[in-house]
Amino acid sequence: MSQFLAQPLGWGTGLIFALSAVVLLGVVLGFVTYAIYFERKVVGWVQFRHGPTRTGPLGLLQTVADVLKLLLKEDIIPALADKPLFVLAPLIAFVPSFAVLATLPFTESIHFADLGIGLLYYIAVSGITTLGSLCGAWAANNKYSIIGGMRAAAQMISYEIPLIMSLVGVILMTGSLNLIDIVNKQAEMGMWFFIPQILGFGIFIIASLAELSRTPFDIVEAESELVAGHMTEYSGFRYAFFMLAEYVYVFGMASITTLVFLGGWLPPFEFLGFIPGIVWFILKFSFMVFFYMWLRATFPRMRADQLMQLGWKVLLPLSLVNIFVTALLKELL
Repeated sequence: MSQFLAQPLGWGTGLIFALSAVVLLGVVLGFVTYAIYFERKVVGWVQFRHGPTRTGPLGLLQTVADVLKLLLKEDIIPALADKPLFVLAPLIAFVPSFAVLATLPFTESIHFADLGIGLLYYIAVSGITTLGSLCGAWAANNKYSIIGGMRAAAQMISYEIPLIMSLVGVILMTGSLNLIDIVNKQAEMGMWFFIPQILGFGIFIIASLAELSRTPFDIVEAESELVAGHMTEYSGFRYAFFMLAEYVYVFGMASITTLVFLGGWLPPFEFLGFIPGIVWFILKFSFMVFFYMWLRATFPRMRADQLMQLGWKVLLPLSLVNIFVTALLKELL
């Protein structure tokens, strides 16, 4: 698909490109719909429950029913809210979550924008969503929302630093920010980056959970304390925008982890190379999604002070160590 961007778009090429974008949108929306269902099933399995079983065969239409319920609910805006900002905030959170998908390659030939700075683009654009959460919290004029919004800003800023620094080791080894180059470098080395960059991989996984605001880093919403954090005053489709952005980022973060540390579309062994690369990508991607859901059902929520200490006193120093060790080994070897 990237070849469409390298030449003027004629009617035929433009139509194919537009249809490809619609297909990707449909895939992502389908993923969000059934990732929620799958998460309920995984959490139910861990907690010895059944999960959704009644709406549709095996409960497969439960999420569809929930989405319809949200879309049909009354759109309520608090009387003392900052209305323009209140309306705009879900879009600020939602739009970047889809914009980052443009640079994700699913195989060497299936992608939209083959950006030379694809990894940097993903990190930069995804950070905008934090502004949406903070704006929504402020605009709602609700104390619980304000606390949730400030927690979101503090958490995202604190963990985005070790998240980015954990990737520097991979960038040093690859010499590129291009995601296709990063995967090809792993093929050239004959190993996935999570092996030589095991410390960076561990830091990235922990920081990515915090960036996604998923357990044990879900103090942004903290239903037992803040009702729903920055989303407390939102209802209907505006609330759905925030939730949609969260699960689209699960799609994006699982994809980035697969590409940067797990070899992307590369097979684990050369003799399995006859299996299409997209199959390997989907398998690794699915494992990462299951991993996120398994953690949610397993770990308790961290306190705010514990979360900050882990980010600044543990992950940040370790990410610096990882950079220095990688640079030293690259220089010596």
